Amino acid sequence: MKNNTDKDILKRKIEVAAGKKRCDMVFRNAKIVDVLSHEIIEGSLGVDNGMVVGIGPYDGEVEIDVKGKYLMPGLIDSHVHIESSLAPPVAFARAVIPHGTTTVIADPHEIANVKGSEGIKFMMHSAEKVPMNIYFMIPSCVPATSFEHSGAVLGAADIDALMDHENILGLGELMDYPSVISANTDIMDKILTASSRNKLIDGHGPMIEGKALNAYASAGVRTDHESSTVDEMRERLRAGMYILMREGSAAHDLKALLGGVTKGNSRRCMFCTDDRQPEDILNSGHIDNHLRISVEMGIDPITAVQMGTINAAQCYRLNKIGAVATGYEANFVIVDNLKDFTVLDVYYKGLLVARDGEAVFETEDEDIKSVSGELNVKPFGMEKFKLKLRGDIARVMRLKAHSLLTEKVQRKIFLDKDGNFDQHSELDILKLAVIERHNATGNIGLGLVENFKLQKGAIATTIAHDSHNIIVIGDNDSDMYSCVNELIKIGGGITMCSGGKILGTLPLPIAGLMSDKPLPEINRKLKKMNAIAYEVLKVNRNLDPFMTLAFLALPVIPELKLTDVGLFDVTEFKFTDISV
Repeated sequence: MKNNTDKDILKRKIEVAAGKKRCDMVFRNAKIVDVLSHEIIEGSLGVDNGMVVGIGPYDGEVEIDVKGKYLMPGLIDSHVHIESSLAPPVAFARAVIPHGTTTVIADPHEIANVKGSEGIKFMMHSAEKVPMNIYFMIPSCVPATSFEHSGAVLGAADIDALMDHENILGLGELMDYPSVISANTDIMDKILTASSRNKLIDGHGPMIEGKALNAYASAGVRTDHESSTVDEMRERLRAGMYILMREGSAAHDLKALLGGVTKGNSRRCMFCTDDRQPEDILNSGHIDNHLRISVEMGIDPITAVQMGTINAAQCYRLNKIGAVATGYEANFVIVDNLKDFTVLDVYYKGLLVARDGEAVFETEDEDIKSVSGELNVKPFGMEKFKLKLRGDIARVMRLKAHSLLTEKVQRKIFLDKDGNFDQHSELDILKLAVIERHNATGNIGLGLVENFKLQKGAIATTIAHDSHNIIVIGDNDSDMYSCVNELIKIGGGITMCSGGKILGTLPLPIAGLMSDKPLPEINRKLKKMNAIAYEVLKVNRNLDPFMTLAFLALPVIPELKLTDVGLFDVTEFKFTDISV
């Protein structure tokens, strides 16, 4: 039997909704975007105890005149790695809430690959401090594959121990799709930790098609954010999946996929950022940016708002958010119009949390002791960067503009008298190295990259998806070595070097992935470093220098990638030789 307190709460809900008692707040003269009925309703909105009472002629203890502006549900990012903002949840929230985001579904597999369950718990604890909904998917692939060395391993038992937390929605993206399709015992155990509890499973399956896709979906995979073409999108929709249309910092898939959105399938489509760096959040926005792009591309504005709100809520079974309707959380955004979507005010559970682009809530400082520390790199000399080849034809990773995909190409290169790769100024081919940094194994993988265009220097970072070893690219071994030693000295971050001189460094003391500074401060530093990368080191301006580099170690996105073990052919899903 319910206690009297519950009865009192229910009684007040009924009385306020019936108009017998005043609401806490009423928002008058609003154009309310109703994503459930696909219409604009002009009128007043009642809010009480953080929940929507209803639309109608209510009276409130506090009344706010919206003055004919649009009031729409708080925006939802359906898949994000918060770590890619280079900030933990507290600082991330202060940046995205002013853009209208009141809910995110986060996959903390970046920090999990470095710090394991302790890293996930740090993120969850940080998330509790902010006025927004931060739900989590438990990382399924730590490490992402068996072809690299991470700082932690999350087995089925580790996942099972975390799965019952109320803010855990399910199992994070299944990047090791070959193991799913081959019914690998370990991956099936992980899948069952979610499915046995009727929780969701996220996908990550670029270029899977036909029966392989059906096998992947039959395992219970409900979503996919890796579609880059309309054909891929349609095939996944037909396999029963939701499509998460991504607009991140390195991957820009949204415009291409919007061409596949129809009146019939739009409710199975939603927005995500996946990986978005500070400058893009602060300058271009968050999910509000998806709305602007969608309307610009001809999508009906209310349909766009649905894709940014209720679709994600229904996919992830979040029954109290995603709409401005009776019984839903009072999470909503006031915008000037449904084209520019300039965010004026943001409310979370009926409380004002942002106004005119600024957060208006206080946050606590982070305690980062459990997720910081020294890099554990086995000492090595610069001679480890020598790349000995059998001949002058080599397999090379060719980078593509605004994409995480790389092309597998063969190129004629130069060798020195000892048969080592010899950097030549006339060739746009650079050396890449991945150095294991968690367990002092001494592993160093070497490869070659085309179209990065860096000159007279090197760039290195401890952000190297997904195992997050040290990754460094350069046109000479000396600067590469200097960059690596700088990162070891500061305990992780991003750095650049030219002629033996450090050009700029961003320390990332939280697992070598995140800063403990506010996002605007991180952005100012990163912006200066980006300028140096483009202007001094001459990095290809069609690439994000640091994020592009970070993804060159991810052996689940085609075609070639490099891990600390060696060069990996993702299409064949096996290691390959650099020499042809």
